[in-house]
Amino acid sequence: MDRILSNQNNRVKAWAKLATKKGRQENRTYLLDGWHLVEEAVKANAKFHAVMATEEQMQAHLPDVPHGVPAFEISEEVAKHIAGTNTPQGIFAEISLPDKTFDPSYVHDGAWLLLDKIQDPGNVGTLVRTADAAGFKGVVFGEGTADAYSPKVVRAMQGSQFHLEVLNGDLNVWAEALTANNLPVYGSQLNEAARSYREIDSATQFALIVGNEGQGMSDELAAKTTANLYIPIQGQAESLNVAIAGGILMFSLAAGN
Repeated sequence: MDRILSNQNNRVKAWAKLATKKGRQENRTYLLDGWHLVEEAVKANAKFHAVMATEEQMQAHLPDVPHGVPAFEISEEVAKHIAGTNTPQGIFAEISLPDKTFDPSYVHDGAWLLLDKIQDPGNVGTLVRTADAAGFKGVVFGEGTADAYSPKVVRAMQGSQFHLEVLNGDLNVWAEALTANNLPVYGSQLNEAARSYREIDSATQFALIVGNEGQGMSDELAAKTTANLYIPIQGQAESLNVAIAGGILMFSLAAGN
């Protein structure tokens, strides 16, 4: 096993570049930070390129890493550099980005979450994790939504990317295809024309679109939905955080919750 103690090491520089979208696209890999995420990748049979850990973490977890994966013992300083934080958990994995195409015209079942220009990584990750918890089949990242494999989104997803489909796509195409396949498509919207989510029966097959934190769902998408829904607010708050609102809608709309 190689030991790496310097941030100037070429491998360390390459791992650090995976914090950028350009670096991830060039290498077709991304980083997991922390044993929980690494363990989820092991369970999902993800393709590992390397495992990097401090001495303590390596001793604790190396036996659980897939056989044959290159392992590197790193210093605490290198761990901080790779993570981009002062408090890394001390174990990382470099794994392959998903490499798949997905035609929405073949989607005939399941619950789907569509993200329209959701920009905050914490919101994006929380929405994916909540979709996982609510039994959704997949999440589609529309143009302008934070990258699913950026470090902050990966941390917020907490491994849920291994439990459901995480895809990029044109949400207008998805909305049209799902509607054509007789799946209702609901939008989340604050306006007088919208319906209370309480009026909608739960189901196993539908899509839900949630929109940008400040601007909401695009008008073009809003025109393509089966119905646009709002959450009645009893107090004096003007609105709900998009991840909170999305969670309420997902658990209300999905049958069995």
